[in-house]
Amino acid sequence: MKQFIILFVLVAVCGCKNTPAGSEMKELNVQLKTVADSISGLMSKYHYNPEELASEEYIELEGKVQELAKTSQTKQEFVDGYNKLWTEGPFSHVRLAKMEQPADQIANYIDSLRVGDQSVSLEWMNKTALLTVNTMMGVDTQERVFEAYQQIAEKRTDTLIIDLRNNGGGTFAGIPLIGHLVKDTTDIGMFVSQKWWRNNSNEPTFEDIKNLQPWKGWSIKTFWQDVQNNPLTRVQIVPMYPHFGGPVYVLTSNKTASAAEFTTDALARMEKVTIIGQTTSGEMLSQKMFDLPYELQISLPIADYFSTRIGRIEGKGVNPDITIDQSAAKELSLDLIKGEKLEDTMAKVQEKLSNKEK
Repeated sequence: MKQFIILFVLVAVCGCKNTPAGSEMKELNVQLKTVADSISGLMSKYHYNPEELASEEYIELEGKVQELAKTSQTKQEFVDGYNKLWTEGPFSHVRLAKMEQPADQIANYIDSLRVGDQSVSLEWMNKTALLTVNTMMGVDTQERVFEAYQQIAEKRTDTLIIDLRNNGGGTFAGIPLIGHLVKDTTDIGMFVSQKWWRNNSNEPTFEDIKNLQPWKGWSIKTFWQDVQNNPLTRVQIVPMYPHFGGPVYVLTSNKTASAAEFTTDALARMEKVTIIGQTTSGEMLSQKMFDLPYELQISLPIADYFSTRIGRIEGKGVNPDITIDQSAAKELSLDLIKGEKLEDTMAKVQEKLSNKEK
């Protein structure tokens, strides 16, 4: 009898402990469903093209998100699961995270952000300059690109290699990267907001922007406001001093993304530029952050981008002039600078790559 009473007490105690946990879990799943619904609402309100939200792929993903909200046992599990689902999503630039600061403060933060020395490096191999740009983010990245071109001019550099293989994008550092290479004012593309697709079914072309004033500035806060308020935002590059007129080789990989892609595309239209490596990521949209309930935050795309050269980059990427594994792109460019024939250096590099795989 005594053993039975002890067992009964243990069961009762365990049952009492489990009840709050079950209640808390139910409350969490209700909260996560609220988050999922809020994301859907924001997507409908701000996504650049409502038609893409009617696709089977997007609707199926929405269903998976709702199911994830029902089954996640922690907020972090939901965040991780959501981002994993979106790695195979129908478009890029969607990411869920815990809120570190309110969304309306993030633009100010980005506008003043300094990312450090690792953003840009410049080195020389005889009369060839290797300019590595690892991000387009940061006020100091822009400054370092300006400074790099000044040094390139002072050293009377013959040839320039621009390495964008590890550049996942950012903000405006691509502007001076292009500006010091163009001889004439050049329209490179346009950002396309929901206001365009609400009234048009055709993809925009240069004819649609030729009478618009080009967007000017260095503020992501201003850019986000303007790109949402206007159907089309014209992107035009103005020549910058000092101008570099020698041959340029741009190295790319499948990690070259976002702002690094419109930079690659802009450079690719110049006769003196050769793109070497892999097709870029195909993730060329403009995103903005929005606050969600329960201290979460979502970034989602508010504008698409169309190049005046190749059209839409999202989902396609920018193709290189010479396709080679990104790990061999630098070596191949240096061989070409030395005067080796393309077919000879390609054969040599391919043989090295094959030997590595063995």
